[in-house]
Parts: sequence; structure tokens; C-alpha cells
Amino acid sequence: MTTAASAKPGISTFERYLSVWVALCIVVGIALGYALPGLFGAIAAAEVARVNLVVAVLIWLMIIPMLLKIDLRALGSVRQHWKGVGVTLFINWAVKPFSMALLGTLFLGWLFRPLLPAGEVSSYIAGLILLAAAPCTAMVFVWSNLCEGEPTYTLSQVALNDVIMVFAFAPLVGLLLGVASITVPWDTLLISVMLYIVVPVIVAQIVRSVVIGAGGQEALDRLLARLGPVSLLALLTTLVLLFGFQGEAIIAHPLVIALIAVPILIQVYFNAGLAYWLSRRLGVAWRVAAPAALIGASNFFELAVAAAISLFGLNSGAALATVVGVLVEVPVMLSVVSIVKRTRPWYEARATA
Repeated sequence: MTTAASAKPGISTFERYLSVWVALCIVVGIALGYALPGLFGAIAAAEVARVNLVVAVLIWLMIIPMLLKIDLRALGSVRQHWKGVGVTLFINWAVKPFSMALLGTLFLGWLFRPLLPAGEVSSYIAGLILLAAAPCTAMVFVWSNLCEGEPTYTLSQVALNDVIMVFAFAPLVGLLLGVASITVPWDTLLISVMLYIVVPVIVAQIVRSVVIGAGGQEALDRLLARLGPVSLLALLTTLVLLFGFQGEAIIAHPLVIALIAVPILIQVYFNAGLAYWLSRRLGVAWRVAAPAALIGASNFFELAVAAAISLFGLNSGAALATVVGVLVEVPVMLSVVSIVKRTRPWYEARATA
């Protein structure tokens, strides 16, 4: 059976330079925020039950095309690679959210606190927690295929993470925000989970089933090809809006983005390294260990952005912190791909011995 995971998608030129486009969004967003304050005010006011309608549409356009790649029937093959699945589940749900909360508190709440806006430190930490609380979905297929990872494992692991996310995201975020002494608006959090996880998963699976039933996998591939640019355009439009609202804070504190990036970078390499090392200790095949490291390290930043906006607002420090995750995602994950490929002889030397 041909799947989105086994089609060997490479990273497109647009995706490879995503960080460049994000940087341009920073410039454009800040400029538009100063030039058109009335427009941004009208967008901010378009809310129902603390859900910004403009951003909600953009987030759906981002998330649903990505979820269309996930075949939940792949859950049946989880047992084929149970050690690799176990490693990734441990990293994604028992290590990464907590390590990010710790690193965020250490760096932003203590070491960098004098350099940050006093009233936004807790919000930045909340954004980092949201960023780490959900494992990446669609881009994982790209990273896995770039390092020649096992497609069956990647697809089954992502499908399993999506199911777990439906039930675990809200309690995990609530727990960690509570530990960080950040007030949790539970009603807004649950609405966010329904809007940006549950409903998109259901819609994506229905659309996927209908399209494949009508025209097979080729029809789905054609649909994904058409929706790909729409998804990226929605992401960049969302970033322009966010930076339009964040412009004043960024200009007042230009080091903020770089400082927020520090704990993100550390946690990515830490979790990738831990997943890779555990896989080697447990005798997991390299073609499973490589995507395990990548899934363990990457974040579902689209969901994090949506949740941060819903919980804390468009102009919050939490929203800015999640956007920094978008800024560093591609170059950092490409570096992890390079590391696992270069260390393959070291990894497999144990099995050879």
C-alpha cells in the first residue's frame, strides 16, 4: 500500500528556507503593525468565546492538510516496532514537556530574566510548554524520509501520537502550567483542544476516506499537492499577524527572540540525543532509531501557536514564544537529520560487534 509516508517526499525549496520566510514575516508584520494599527485592531476584535475567528480559519488551513497525511489504520502496525515506539512515547510524553518546562524556567525565569520584559516572563515560559506538549505530525515524514527512516514505523508512531494528543494534551498542559504557577483557563484550553485537535483529526480522516474511496491514493496525493502551498501561506499569514501585534515589544527588546530560542535549541538536541541513545541501548534498528530521534525532538508548532493565541491572546508573550519555535524548526531539524546519518556507522557498530 502506498502511503504519504512511503512516497519519499523530500523537503521543498520553500520548506528548506522556512526560517528565511519567517524572518521576512517578522519584518513585514512589524511594518504593517505600525502602518495599519486599525486593521490589526479589527482583527484582534473578531473573537467568539476568546477564539479569534481570523486566526482560527488560518490554523485550520495549516493543520488539516497536514493531518490528511495520517492514516489512523496504521495503528495496527505499531507492534512491529514496539521498542522504537516505546522510546518515542517515553520521550514525547514523559520527558520533552517536562524538560522544556525546566529549561524555560531555568533560562527565561532565572538566567535571562533581567534581559526580558518583566511582565512577560511567565507568558514566554507558557509558550515553551505549549510548544513541547505536542509532538510534530506532518513534517516528521519529511525528516524521516531524508534520513531513510522506516516508513511503517514513522506512520504508525505519528498516528499513535495523534490519538494520544486528543486525550493527553489538555491535562499535560494544565499540569505544567499549574506547576509553573500560571493560571490555566480550563474552558479556553478545552475549546482549543476541540477546535485544533479533535475536530481537525475527524475532518481530515473523513476527507481522506472520501478522497481515497473516490480516486485512490493518487487522488489524495494530488489533493495534498494542491493544499501544500495553501497550508504554508496560512502559516506565513498567521506569523505576519502575530508579529504585527508583537512589533512594539520586539523593537523595545530586540534580544527577546534570540533568548527564547536558547531553551528550544537545547531541548531539541537533548531529546533527540536521548531518544537515539536509548534506541541503541535497546537494540533498535537504525532505520527506526533515526526517525525516533526526530519524532522525539520536533514539535507540533502549528497547534502550539493556535493554543497560545486562544489561551493568552495574539499579542501575548506565549504566542511569540511558539513562533520562535517555527523560526528555528527547519535548520535545527535538518541538523539532527545530518547528525543521525553521519553517526550511522557508530550506531550500527554495536550490532555488528
